[in-house]
Formats: sequence, structure tokens, C-alpha cells
Amino acid sequence: MLDLTGTHSTVARFSVADGQLVIGDVPVRQLAARVGSTPFFAYDRQLIDNRVAEVRASLPKAVRLSYAVKANPMPALVHHVAGLVDHLDVASGGELRVALDTGLPPQAVSFAGPGKVDTELTQAVASGSIIEVESASEARRVVAIGEHIGIRPRIAIRVNPDFAVRGSGMRMGGGPQQFGVDAEQVPALMEELARTEIDLLGFHVFAGSQNLHADILIEAQAKTADLILDLAAAAPQPVRYVNLGGGFGIPYTAKDHPLDLKSVGTALGELLEHRLLPQLPEAMFVIELGRYLVGEAGVYISRIVDIKESRGRRYLVIDGGMHHQLAASGNLGTPIRKNYPLVIADRMEPEVTVEATVVGSLCTPLDLMGDRVQVADAAVGDLVGIFQAGAYGFTASPTHFLGHPAPVEVLVGTTKRPPHP
Repeated sequence: MLDLTGTHSTVARFSVADGQLVIGDVPVRQLAARVGSTPFFAYDRQLIDNRVAEVRASLPKAVRLSYAVKANPMPALVHHVAGLVDHLDVASGGELRVALDTGLPPQAVSFAGPGKVDTELTQAVASGSIIEVESASEARRVVAIGEHIGIRPRIAIRVNPDFAVRGSGMRMGGGPQQFGVDAEQVPALMEELARTEIDLLGFHVFAGSQNLHADILIEAQAKTADLILDLAAAAPQPVRYVNLGGGFGIPYTAKDHPLDLKSVGTALGELLEHRLLPQLPEAMFVIELGRYLVGEAGVYISRIVDIKESRGRRYLVIDGGMHHQLAASGNLGTPIRKNYPLVIADRMEPEVTVEATVVGSLCTPLDLMGDRVQVADAAVGDLVGIFQAGAYGFTASPTHFLGHPAPVEVLVGTTKRPPHP
């Protein structure tokens, strides 16, 4: 029998009915018929709601919750999440348009990332969104754009800290970086900006991503607080905005342990109460999360199109692959490839399991989606479900590789609305 609770914590979040995986209250075969084709990404609306509620319950009430749109920019999903969070963070002009379409006020949208072009900066200045500048030259361009269109820009300085965060999947702070202004250069930049028509709100520090270690995140937040308070002392006006970053990770393999969210939240509450709030009473504090909010709510569904035996190994060939879900193949910055949780989604209660290797439809040995995994004894036409597909899936994959069709994305589940009077 397939043990849903033992294989991976994420799989156990989904329900099973009549031997089928259920996503957003819809059995997977019915969902595949509804979508009309495979492969597709399906995101469970209720699981997103549950995760946001867990985060809200664990983080201090003084912290505003931001969704990093880059994790999953599907417009329907962004619109849904916008109704659950306080703030959206974007990384391009396209994402900015999606964020502004949600109805959140522009003041609750921030724009980070290196390499912003003038058209994107003009969009952000004109909308009144917060521009998190990544360099002195970018800040100067923002000043010039504000003068040209007659709108006072609202900015925060993204700071490259003088420390690195251990245990992060990707290090985004410490040492030389394309991200942010080196901490030691920030006071001079603030002095320069004080002589311009710009509204300097505060700071953004994001030192690392995909961290599963509560103690490391707690240490990083304490160091971030020290840095913010040092910089605030040199700021030309009171600090009103502090983006503390995020970096909360999700487990991708059976050996990964989920983040102890409550410990992180408790420590952050003490940090705010005893240090940050007393010294920065006008500041709004933001935690920015992307994959932690939506990553475990997504499943990539593909159909088995061929089954073959090769010198003692059984291969399941699916109609999708790494061109849609690159991360699951181990080719998105993973030093050692590990299997994501994977099931035969329409055979969830098998009497026996077999070992099989699941491969995609591309002409490359890199298109490996499950290496010698234990799955139900499947047949051609069955559906394979790969979990942890809610973040950095479709848009982080080489979808044009070999000219295969793009996958469909669906947000599944009903929104609980009050009855009409």
C-alpha cells in the first residue's frame, strides 16, 4: 500500500477518493477531462488558504505579509492570494501590471530586482508603487524619471548585508552580489538622495532563500535587525518601511524536515517587541514569502504515453517533463539531484508497488522526473502527479525547448463567499 503520510508531508495535505488524487475537491481524472489536455499544473485554492492562515497565526500581528509574485505569477492565483495578504512584491513590469490589476493599492506593491529598465521604473513611479532600488545608478535613474513625469518616487534601498545566511538554497546577500547596495555604501547614497525630490521610505534586506532551518532564519533576522537599526540612525528621515525578506523553505524530498514556523514567528515577535518597534515606531514591517505560500499547493499532472523495459529497468514515459517542471529534474540549481514526491495520481491505493524510472518526452537524459521510485503498477494512459509544483514551475522552465506545447495552468477549488441576501 502507498503510505501517504510517510512518503512526504506535502502529499498528505491532499485527499484521496476512490483511489484518485483529489485537487481542489476534484478527482484527478475528472480534472484532466475538465482541463482538456495534459500536461497541466493544478493549484489547490484551499491549500493556499490554509498555508496563509498558518503563517498569519504564527507571525506577529505587527508584521505585514507579502507575496513574492515571481514564485507563481499566474494571474488567477495572484488575484486570489492578493485577497489573503497585505502586500505584493514583483520583479518585472509584467508582474507589476498583474499586481496592480488585483485591486490592492499601489502603495502595497513593491518592485525589486536588478536590471530594471527605464520603462519599468517609469511604470512603478507613475503607479506610486515602492521601488526597491538595487544600486546607486538605479536610484539616480528613478530620481530623473520622477522629475520628468512630475511624480515624487517612493523608494526603499535594497541592502546587500555584510553577512551571509547559512543553509539557504540560494544566497542573495553577503559578499559581492548583483542584488542590493553594499551596506557600507548605503549611508552615502542616503545622503545623496536627501538632496533630491524622492520619498525614501526605508530598506529591504533579503539574504537567502529556501531555508528549512529555524535557528538559521532566527539568527539572520537578528542580524538583519542590527543592520536596519544601524542604517536607520543615518537615515535623513524616519524609517517607514522595512522589508525583512523571507527565505522560508519547503521540503522537496522525503528527507527534508519542514520548517518550524512557530519558532521563527515567536523569535520575530520578540525581536519586534524589544528592538525594532521601540526604535522604529513609524515603520511598517514586511515578511516576503513566495514558495512558502504556494509551492506545496501545486501538482504537475502528466500522462503516461509509453512503458518500456531496458536491461532490467522499467521506464514510464510521460507527455511532459523538464521543459515544464525543470526543478523536479534537478536542473534548477540543485547540486545533487533528488526525487520530488511523485505518484500515479489515478492509482493512489495500490495493493503493491513497483520500482520505475519516470522520464519526460525530451531528447535528453536530463529529462528525468523520478529516478527508481516506488509507484503503483501503472499502465499507458495513467496520470503521474509530481508535487511541490506550485512555485518556480512553469515560468522557471524552458517551455520552448524542442517545440512542445505549453502546459495549461488551473486554480482549482471554490471560493467560500457569503450567501446572497
